[in-house]
Amino acid sequence: MHDIVIRGGTIVDGTGKSRFTGDVGISGDQISEVGGKLGPGRREMDAGGLLVTPGWVDVHTHYDGQAMWDPMLSPSCWHGVTTTMFGNCGVGFAPVRAEHRGALMDLMEGVEEIPGVVLSDGLTWEWESFPDFLDALERRPHAIDIAAQIAHLPLRVYVMGDRAVRFEQARPDDIAQMRRLTVEALRAGAFGFTTSRTDSHKTTTGDMVPSRYAGSEELVGIGTALGEVAAGAFGMNSDFDDEEAELAWMTKLAKSTGRPVWFLLTDRYDDPERWRRLLGAVHAARAQGANLTAQIAGRPIGVMLGIGTALNPFTVRPSYREIMGLPIPEQLKRLRDPALRRKILDEKPFCSD
Repeated sequence: MHDIVIRGGTIVDGTGKSRFTGDVGISGDQISEVGGKLGPGRREMDAGGLLVTPGWVDVHTHYDGQAMWDPMLSPSCWHGVTTTMFGNCGVGFAPVRAEHRGALMDLMEGVEEIPGVVLSDGLTWEWESFPDFLDALERRPHAIDIAAQIAHLPLRVYVMGDRAVRFEQARPDDIAQMRRLTVEALRAGAFGFTTSRTDSHKTTTGDMVPSRYAGSEELVGIGTALGEVAAGAFGMNSDFDDEEAELAWMTKLAKSTGRPVWFLLTDRYDDPERWRRLLGAVHAARAQGANLTAQIAGRPIGVMLGIGTALNPFTVRPSYREIMGLPIPEQLKRLRDPALRRKILDEKPFCSD
């Protein structure tokens, strides 16, 4: 007798075979039988009208903070996700010095709209190094598996201090230390390294994140850590200010380390051919033996839009930008003026972010 029998679901096994309706038997912690009508189970679950699939691995999340207080990691667990990976977009909480904790929470709020008050109440800060952060995660119960990446923003601030937020270029000794800490993180269990090179990522005060203008020497220097450990992937979000140069160092890094390098493939309404060029570059890099990948979201990205949020659809209109620095009550007062509202709507948007 099986411990659990899941009955009557539409089974999709992930191997490319045609889906079929049947039962799944579970004994202990393993799937013991998949087929048509199975025998009785000590516990039976009706899956009629539902899909029964292998667990989904969500490789792009921002549960860096939530993983400290939410064992379910909702809502991912509600949708068949059994492994989540965070530390994406270069934001995270380790390594960290005590005096920089507030800055890292501000970065997470600015980039990912996770309220700072939630992070402040939920983070225990019982770590400084990235291995200590992993140990703190390990002490928490989790209903699904988790994976963490070391993020560039906390790493750069940890090593460079105020020079990082002043967008100073890293010195050779800075790069060496960031590389050493990345090696340490990978050996402790980090799944990779991520960074951000896009104007769409800002602090709550509208400043660019510390990694925005980091030089390619810094990124390649850190990235060589993956080759030394022979583990992990290098990921980033980039505006591709200089497409040729950006793709060149990414391809070189992938070839020299033998490790995967990926970037988020995003579109620009003012450059409709952009995605085709970037995918063409990916194919060209792969033809050279570089493991370069464009990561594409399986669904559109959901964002919170409004006055006072990080994103607002009117920020690309000149007249709105003139008032967006005012206190929110004053912005609301101005926006009640029909003439200003009409002026904003009539203006042609410009691409700035």
